[in-house]
Amino acid sequence: MSARLNAFEIPTVGKALKHIGAAGKVIHDSSLPVATQNMVTLRASQINGCGFCTDMHFKDAVAAGEDTVRLNLVAAWREATVFSEAERAALALTEEGTRIADAAGGVPDEVWENAAKHYDEEQLGALVSLIALINAYNRLNVMVQQPAGSYRPGQFA
Repeated sequence: MSARLNAFEIPTVGKALKHIGAAGKVIHDSSLPVATQNMVTLRASQINGCGFCTDMHFKDAVAAGEDTVRLNLVAAWREATVFSEAERAALALTEEGTRIADAAGGVPDEVWENAAKHYDEEQLGALVSLIALINAYNRLNVMVQQPAGSYRPGQFA
């Protein structure tokens, strides 16, 4: 399988990706725990069926020292015992924010309030920004059918 187009060779897309990448760096450098960031990007990518991002975020998380058992259980986080209450709140917000079209009212208040119990405003802002950002990446990659499997950790750092 090959991508429908090479997004990095198209000047407009390349410029847009550069800015999206800069936004990602700001979020990465925020006070939101990196482990939480890894779980959020992996879960949104799974939901959106983005093989490229699922591959990338799994490999980057492993390279950052994340436990593969936790990564393998992200898709079943509700039944898993390996996540903190704060991580569970972030994963719930990720799912609601990613599946926003499935709920006429958007993200339910109880999901938002639970996340707000575990993260301060700076972290919550970073979390919301990260969810929005990974969804943008997922959609781009799914639309162009970016192939998965060949990503090397840190490739875009």
